[in-house]
Amino acid sequence: MNQTHLHLLITHLPIIGSILGALVLAYGIWTQSIHTKIAAYGLLVISSIGAGIAYITGEAAEETVEHLQGIVESKIEQHEDFALYALIGLILLGLFSIISLYVTIKKHALANLLATVTLLLALLSFGLVAYTGYLGGMIRHTEIGDGAVNKSSEKSE
Repeated sequence: MNQTHLHLLITHLPIIGSILGALVLAYGIWTQSIHTKIAAYGLLVISSIGAGIAYITGEAAEETVEHLQGIVESKIEQHEDFALYALIGLILLGLFSIISLYVTIKKHALANLLATVTLLLALLSFGLVAYTGYLGGMIRHTEIGDGAVNKSSEKSE
């Protein structure tokens, strides 16, 4: 397995993990379950780590595909540029999750407020990383880009 393969595998972790963690955290807030919140924070930290790994392996993935026929350099650049925003969002999410985990375990008065802030940050991070994944998918999966829509609309005319 090389870094390109690892990049393609790991990129799904922050996408699925951030929304799953957000849902678990929302349920934990709703039920006021400390154990559920702790599980959610763990999922969100793992998602953040996955985002870091995906970002680090991204350059090798770019070098592997940039010379292949049909690859558009501008699509790679869009994906790479937006990936930085997603990475920053997920790093912040990981840090807030660790702080929230600590505060929750210590049963501090700020635990509920931090849980809500972490939930909002998880939803924002999901949006960022999901869009980054969409941009990455457009590099090789032309069926999700504008070209597929335009071709199908041309046939119907």
